[in-house]
Amino acid sequence: MRFISYSQNNEDVLLWRALGHVRDGFYIDVGANDPVEHSVTKAFYDAGWRGINIEPLPAHIAAFDEQRPGDVNLAVAAGGEAGTLTLYDVPDVRGWASPEKSVADLHRAEGHTVAELTVPVRTLADVCEEHVRGEVHFLKIDVEGFEGEVLRGMDFERWRPWVLVIEATLPNSRETNHGSWEHLVTSRRYRYAWFDGLNRYYVAEEHAELMASFGIQPNVFDDYISYHLDRAWAANRTATQALRDTEEQADAARAELHDMMQFAENLETEKQEALAEIAQLRQDLAQAHANGQQATLWARDLEERLTATYNSTSWKVTRPLRMAGALVIRLRRPGLARRLLTRVTKNQRIRRTLIPFLLRHPALNRRVSGVLQAVKGSLPQPVVNIDVPEELKGLPVSVRNVLADLQRARKHTGG
Repeated sequence: MRFISYSQNNEDVLLWRALGHVRDGFYIDVGANDPVEHSVTKAFYDAGWRGINIEPLPAHIAAFDEQRPGDVNLAVAAGGEAGTLTLYDVPDVRGWASPEKSVADLHRAEGHTVAELTVPVRTLADVCEEHVRGEVHFLKIDVEGFEGEVLRGMDFERWRPWVLVIEATLPNSRETNHGSWEHLVTSRRYRYAWFDGLNRYYVAEEHAELMASFGIQPNVFDDYISYHLDRAWAANRTATQALRDTEEQADAARAELHDMMQFAENLETEKQEALAEIAQLRQDLAQAHANGQQATLWARDLEERLTATYNSTSWKVTRPLRMAGALVIRLRRPGLARRLLTRVTKNQRIRRTLIPFLLRHPALNRRVSGVLQAVKGSLPQPVVNIDVPEELKGLPVSVRNVLADLQRARKHTGG
């Protein structure tokens, strides 16, 4: 897993290189300042370590109480003896608070505002007596020029941090100041291991094997990235994902807008078609109305003309001629003879009148029989055995049937 460095000069990378194999380690951070920003101990806390954070500014220690509930967070200054001291804080630059008046004068000379406040002081030996119950794996000291006083208040015979990390330059300067306090650690069986340009590292003699972890600056083989870079990458990933989500939403919105526009175009087309149909219907209706008016006028004119015709003298005088013409037309209709024959032969009164007349005139009887035979055609007729004179045998079967009916009637009446 890639190591995330929170410290300002990769101090935690070197310490992890030397002590990363330790599980549930313990640290002391003097001048802790902030639980995250430029913190040497944040990565270790995240890895399960616990420790003591010493920070005299109440506003700063409150952040530790909130974010480091597993640590011991002390709102005191560490010094050579218990008591109080005046702390010079630079409100516009976090981490520049110092008990040294000379440091405060330097900040004032550079144009910074300096605030003075009184804070309690405890020695490291006293703090360790109260809170340390096992090994201390590293002690980090960053107190803006007050490092010597902190070291004087520590009992290195009783508590033996494996590694010491001590700021070794004047505040906001490359100029080193370790000459005034280094003997306080080297005389307590600590070996100088490394200077990173800001801090000097010392290793307890009983843990001399850790010396091999120092001697070269943090590099690619330590597989680390800075907290700020990690946060920037995370923000970039979030922004990229948000951008992708926005693009997907934009694509969906564009597709929906396209569908809506297509739907609107279809509606507009249907609307135009409907308007055209309505216009055509109106035109057809107007034409029909005009035609209806014309037909009405024509009908009225025809009615007037017919009325005038029916009322005219010529129409009344020519009525017989019209009736005769109608009769001629009816007589000329196909099948008239057959219909007349059928009507005559079926009418009993006509048959009774016609047959005696035909019997008295044989020649006429033969002519009528021929005509009837021609009219009826060659349709098969039922054979009727009627006793008729020889001169009547030329009559059609239907006539002979009528004659037979008359004979039967005479017999029944006794004639």
